[in-house]
Amino acid sequence: MEPILTIVVPCYNEEEVLPETLTVLINTLEDLIEDRLISDQSNILLVDDGSKDQTWSIIYKESLQNRKVHGLKLARNVGHQSALLAGLIAAKDSSDCVVSIDADLQDDVDVIKDFILKYNEGFDIVYGVRDKRDTDQLFKKTTAEAFYKVMQKLGVNLIYNHADYRLMSKRAVEELEKFEEVNLFLRGIVPLIGFPSTSVYYDRKERFAGDTKYPLKKMISFAFEGITSFSVTPIRFVLLLGLLSFFTSLLFGSYFVTLKFIGETETGWTSLITSIWLIGGLQLIAIGLIGEYIGKIYKESKRRPRYSIDINTLGLTKQLIKRNIETDASDHKELL
Repeated sequence: MEPILTIVVPCYNEEEVLPETLTVLINTLEDLIEDRLISDQSNILLVDDGSKDQTWSIIYKESLQNRKVHGLKLARNVGHQSALLAGLIAAKDSSDCVVSIDADLQDDVDVIKDFILKYNEGFDIVYGVRDKRDTDQLFKKTTAEAFYKVMQKLGVNLIYNHADYRLMSKRAVEELEKFEEVNLFLRGIVPLIGFPSTSVYYDRKERFAGDTKYPLKKMISFAFEGITSFSVTPIRFVLLLGLLSFFTSLLFGSYFVTLKFIGETETGWTSLITSIWLIGGLQLIAIGLIGEYIGKIYKESKRRPRYSIDINTLGLTKQLIKRNIETDASDHKELL
């Protein structure tokens, strides 16, 4: 039988691009159904991550008009990763496999067909990997490639040039749900699942409309979140730097003591103040980095929910189906 597919789309202030996104994804879904690659029960789930514009209005109206479109409205903005996770978990109960894709139409939707073919071959996770970065500006291209290389050097198992465009089977999403950390970095968590996986390569397009939701500040924050969530190497580097500074100071201390005994010392304010600033700076960096890790431990220890669902039209649909089934069963009993 054809698998039931749900396409999960996290959305934040996407009113400019969302009508076109819906048109493209609905056509893609219908083409896959027509080719008998997926079930006609397949659908699209759009997750509104606390948008401040008309994003939810567009989603809700479309869900009323098209039975293949559903919406999940979060009570507040929780960030892309948590919103994506909310959509995956909400979709898994009524799906055999789930594809996650951003709303900006930069990821090639035609690749979803390749995802399904790989899924039918027995792969639980299929990664969408960018073949090249010609559409990126030089700065973004350089920093993105540097990020992946640094993460690999730190021992984090990332798929190079892969973002969050992927297919996951139902059992893969069920395993993902078992990872309960609050500091989410799905690109690092998904490879840890360990199920059979493969990659499909594609060319990324220009954004159809609207502004990017990942400016430089968010990109730096996201990269730092990924590094500190998956590796203790930075804190070990600080330890190594502290040890190096300590032994260097011992060497210089021995040298200055020798100079004192042979009477060649001179009062040097510059060298003194420079060393104080150097050591003080290193200490502040170390304290700040340690504080970052302690802050993550603090967040994890509180065990607060990663998101709160306000409205779930997919859940409402399930309740209506269940209610209709119970009503039909009751009517059947009365006839008997």
